[in-house]
Amino acid sequence: MSGHRHPLFELLAHLDLNHIHYSLSRTRPDSIGIFVTLVARRIEIFVFEDGHFEYSVFAGSEDVLSNEDDLRRMLGASS
Repeated sequence: MSGHRHPLFELLAHLDLNHIHYSLSRTRPDSIGIFVTLVARRIEIFVFEDGHFEYSVFAGSEDVLSNEDDLRRMLGASS
C-alpha cells in the first residue's frame, strides 16, 4: 500500500482535529458527501475518486421558525 492518503481522509482528519461536526453521505455514485454545520453556515463538500473537491456554502439566519404552513410551502416549492 502507498503511504499517500486520499484527500477525503486528509479532510476528515482536519475536521476531527478541529472538532468540527460533520456527517457523511453517499448520494452520488462518483463521490462522497461531507455535510458540515457551523454557526449561520452549512457547507456541502463532495470529494471525488480522483481527489478533487466541489463544495457549496449556504449562509443565513439561525432564527427558529414555527409556522407549519410556511414550512410546507418551502418543502413543496423544492420538489
